[in-house]
Amino acid sequence: MGYWPTPKALQMASDESTEHVELAVSYRFAQEHGWVVNAITGFLSAYYMEDPRFHLTRRYDELDTGRIVWLCQIEAGMPMKRLIKRLLLDLPQSRVTEGRHGLNGLTRYVIDAAGEN
Repeated sequence: MGYWPTPKALQMASDESTEHVELAVSYRFAQEHGWVVNAITGFLSAYYMEDPRFHLTRRYDELDTGRIVWLCQIEAGMPMKRLIKRLLLDLPQSRVTEGRHGLNGLTRYVIDAAGEN
């Protein structure tokens, strides 16, 4: 069965007031807590239903780092840190680092174990 964008996705894709951000989880954290990838995917799917300013575009594995990455589309000015703070309540103790991803220049939030570098 093919992927057909929803009307909401098409509207957001054409709206110039949206931006893309990435949420990622480190390979080690995902391996230590095998359920977190499904938990994050489920949380983001539920958040999509709760907040119309948020859209989960896709999930992919980053081969060079081993990270699992979710590409999200949000309305400009949407508080992504609020979403992440809520997500962290459902995960094992962890920390988030924010930065720019070199290849595409998008803001990336990486979830990692609390004591990892």
